[in-house]
Amino acid sequence: MEQERIDEALELLWLLEEEGRPELNRLKLNSDDINFDELFNAALKSGLVVQKDDKVAFTEKGRTRAKGLIRRHRLAEQLLTDVFELTETSVEPDACRMEHILSEELTDRVCTFLGHPPKCPHGKAIPRGECCKKYKVEIEPLVVRLTDFEVGLKGKIVFIVSTETSRLNRLSSMGITAGSVIKLLQKKPSFVIQVEEAAIAIDPDIAKEIFVKKTA
Repeated sequence: MEQERIDEALELLWLLEEEGRPELNRLKLNSDDINFDELFNAALKSGLVVQKDDKVAFTEKGRTRAKGLIRRHRLAEQLLTDVFELTETSVEPDACRMEHILSEELTDRVCTFLGHPPKCPHGKAIPRGECCKKYKVEIEPLVVRLTDFEVGLKGKIVFIVSTETSRLNRLSSMGITAGSVIKLLQKKPSFVIQVEEAAIAIDPDIAKEIFVKKTA
């Protein structure tokens, strides 16, 4: 819990830095920690921040940690918003939990899965990671909704996010399940996909719930 309290302070300092106002009094006023002075001293002793007059600055160690926290939090927000379509009130607490448990490897995989998004759903910059440095431009996501898939391409269904058991059972009975290889034949007037030798028409709202990865 002590480390999580310090992490929250580091995240807050990052946000104040983005606003160009990293003053100690603003950090204290915006903190929810009831023992802020004790917490701030712990951050100082840990070599995460330094105080310069009325302002607070990250040390190299502190900036690295804060960057990781912000990166994981904002990627989690993007994942929960784009893929699972959670409401804003649901996204924030879940993103807060995920920022403390995602490993660096898993964070990079989430980032690559989303196509290295430059910003979170709130329009704030997502710090770049090692996976992003491999590309000079933003690349297409590895996994997309069927509605965003290109007609004529083949893809493997990675997952289906519908919460309706009856809908999942109906799709399964038609061979539309995670792991199935499909080909998108058309989008209008309805979505038509080929599963093995069968051509199946599906509604647009169902197509939105199917996520596919392009195959050779």
